[in-house]
Amino acid sequence: MKLSQAYQKVPLMYRAQIDERSQLQYINKNQKHDIKRWVSEWTERTYQTSPNFGIDVQTCDISFDWRLVCNGGQDDGIVRPIIGAKGYPFYPGSSMKGAFSRVCTPEKKDYYCGKITPDGEMKPGILRFHGGYPIDENWQEKLIDIIHPQQTFQVKNQQREGGAFSQISLYQPILRFGISSIIELEEKEWQTIWKLWKQAASKGLGSRVSAGYGYPQEYSDKVIYKTSIQGQGIAPTLLDETAEFRPNIFKAGIRGHALRIFGGLTDENTTIQLVEQLFGGTKNKGGTLGLLAMNFQTEQLEIDSFGSGSWKVKTYDVTGHLNWRLTQSLPPEQEEKLQELIRYLTRFAMIFGGFGKSWRRADHRLFYPEYYEGRQQKPLIGCHWQWSGKRSLIFDVQVRKLEKISTFIKQVQTIAKEWMQLQGVNINHQYTDHWREAWHPDKVQVWGRIAINEEESEAIAWLHQPYRKGDPQYNIPEGSIYQSSLTGQIKQIGRLWHRMYPVIRLVKAPNNPKKPLAKQTPKYLELLTLFPDNSPKSQEFIAYLNTSANEFQRLYPQ
Repeated sequence: MKLSQAYQKVPLMYRAQIDERSQLQYINKNQKHDIKRWVSEWTERTYQTSPNFGIDVQTCDISFDWRLVCNGGQDDGIVRPIIGAKGYPFYPGSSMKGAFSRVCTPEKKDYYCGKITPDGEMKPGILRFHGGYPIDENWQEKLIDIIHPQQTFQVKNQQREGGAFSQISLYQPILRFGISSIIELEEKEWQTIWKLWKQAASKGLGSRVSAGYGYPQEYSDKVIYKTSIQGQGIAPTLLDETAEFRPNIFKAGIRGHALRIFGGLTDENTTIQLVEQLFGGTKNKGGTLGLLAMNFQTEQLEIDSFGSGSWKVKTYDVTGHLNWRLTQSLPPEQEEKLQELIRYLTRFAMIFGGFGKSWRRADHRLFYPEYYEGRQQKPLIGCHWQWSGKRSLIFDVQVRKLEKISTFIKQVQTIAKEWMQLQGVNINHQYTDHWREAWHPDKVQVWGRIAINEEESEAIAWLHQPYRKGDPQYNIPEGSIYQSSLTGQIKQIGRLWHRMYPVIRLVKAPNNPKKPLAKQTPKYLELLTLFPDNSPKSQEFIAYLNTSANEFQRLYPQ
């Protein structure tokens, strides 16, 4: 019997990734999603109980802080998990052995994992690595992971790198890992083995670890920079409209600022090479493993909503620890400079903007609540980030006065130049002048003022209404930047950042005058970062900032 459209009977897992057969990669909100059907067909046929290791296998459970992704590599253009016994996703034993061996001393590596003998034969080690499986059915939740590439759109020009793309990753799974030995071992040695495995897992397991994937909740790996931050903003949503706070916003944001800083110091190709060396990339054949990897340890997280009707969005309020670690060994001088560079890039991001959606704007809920007064439905605009914890408030707050802004920017540029010199890059007067947001004195201006409290922002209203009222009697035209090239509009990134940066003072401890204490104040540094173009509205606005009609003063370049 001949079936009409017989391919429709074949599960998507076994179909070619072509139009009208199976298209897992691209997300189109106006169509049904093949990726949702793929996941449904997979999970419905998976056994209800997880695989069990044999009685001779020792096990250890590890909880992951965010997502874990292991690329099965079986479908072109889509990252899907490795699927093992009973349909369960698993972390393969071969990858487990590789991660384990990298944290062993040469002697322990030979003993546990095996070695090549002088005559070229392989002598197996005493351990057998059986991989890891989720321990319960919770792994089936939030499997579809959405990715939005925006580097070009955010920094360089208006060209988008495509829309939303999908991959399959496990959300906050608990995996049970198994190891066995060909000889009987004492309990003390098993403790050593599991300690080594936890150390290996602390470096991140699976793919995309540099963006915060694959890190366990118990983190013991060496961190070259750690800080505590708190933020609130618009939460990303998955295909089923579930909200999720995504820690990879930190890498994306700071990587973008690295592009801006280096783009103001050298040409485009060198800039991209420097940034890919730091954070990884795909330009070179086989890709580049970045020197830096990050993860975010969530301390508190509240998911809520804001607005009503079609303007209703999910929001987050999160506090946690941002960790940066080194993925490779470097000479001491380079490691020290890299540590300094990532500290200052993180501080740069905190001073001039934020992270995630609408990071170029201050949170209107905090600094412009009248925007939402009345019955008119309006979108949530902006986010707000600030340092958290005593240590961060003392050491990471490098700018406490407006006069320090220019000094700080020059310090960031100096550190970037020193890193370039250590990489053999010649410093010259070239810069990436065709990028919209290259950080060069000819391309960017920073203006600032002191706001006495959160209700006293002057510039936030200019995003929505005239900054100067017209007066026909004196031939004074109305001044507005609303929906201009400066402020942007739908599908167009603007050229203005607005930031309300909390002012933190240092005072002497009452019982120990030599010990500084951080004191929060009601004041804010209100900062405008402009990448002006030649449009009349842009030039008129800068001319207005130069007048005494407002309190802003130019901080950079001076």
